[in-house]
Amino acid sequence: MDKVQLPSSDVKITPITFGAWAIGGWFWGGAEENESIKAIEAAIANGMTTIDTAPVYGFGQSEEFVGKAIKGKRSKVELLTKFGLVWDRKSGHIHYEKTVDNEGNPVSLYRLGSKKNVIKECEDCLQRLGTDYIDLFQQHWPDSSTPLEETMEALEILKDQGKIRAGGVSNYSANEMKKAEKYFKLSSNQVPYSMVNRDIEDEVVPHCIANNKAIIAYSPLQRGVLTGKITADYKFSEGDHRPTTPFFKEPNLSRINALLDKIKPIAESKQATLAQLVLNWTMRQPGITCVLAGARNEKQVLENLKAAELMVSDDEFASIRKKLDQLTLEV
Repeated sequence: MDKVQLPSSDVKITPITFGAWAIGGWFWGGAEENESIKAIEAAIANGMTTIDTAPVYGFGQSEEFVGKAIKGKRSKVELLTKFGLVWDRKSGHIHYEKTVDNEGNPVSLYRLGSKKNVIKECEDCLQRLGTDYIDLFQQHWPDSSTPLEETMEALEILKDQGKIRAGGVSNYSANEMKKAEKYFKLSSNQVPYSMVNRDIEDEVVPHCIANNKAIIAYSPLQRGVLTGKITADYKFSEGDHRPTTPFFKEPNLSRINALLDKIKPIAESKQATLAQLVLNWTMRQPGITCVLAGARNEKQVLENLKAAELMVSDDEFASIRKKLDQLTLEV
């Protein structure tokens, strides 16, 4: 798989990247360690060498699983992780109240971008991942309680120390990116983007294209609803947060499945799954540098990899876009 270069760095990443949120278990109804590690190993062995994780994904579990899977393979992989969501201390910006960790203990999440915290989190990430450097370190969410220049200064310090190769942000607006750029040369912005969630096309995409910033698209399958496998009677595991989100509720679920029925013939004509067609569509949209494709097991990894191989014509993409423009959702 040909890699693409992150701007303002010498880091190259794969256009489909292993998204490690689900293997953290939190919000996904748990995760099995051996299956998770085998999934990462399969990704690396088949050319998907870039892995995106975060401390909050399972409160350290995702990073720990990644660390075990890449042991002895560090030179072959690119590690993307994050900072700025904490659960072991309070800050001035509450992010998520009253959730539970993987052991069922009540926790609240806070956004914290202070210099001291960013540097501490980097050390914690390095330890869990079993490495001495991170390829891309990203602020998970903006923190209104910390001056932006302080957060960006921390990234500069870590880069100078060689502990990170590049710095980026996540869930930033175009305007927030402009402000951050005054203090640090950002490589990327990781943002939600899918067929049914295209808000970034208005401002973030034009800004990133004009200023040579990478866009790392997360939730391209909208947490699984765009696979076509989520029906009204689908049984979710205990602790799975997805049924409470707008795209999984009616009338949205029925409308999304009706859209998928309309584009399914395109996938079938290529002997592909809906998920593969959706991933391919997302990869090929203007400004998108790579897409994060989550997987819990080896089978899902191999299915995701096939998405990059699909040959979809401009006419077929135009047909899909027309159907998307006709879709109305209540979000």
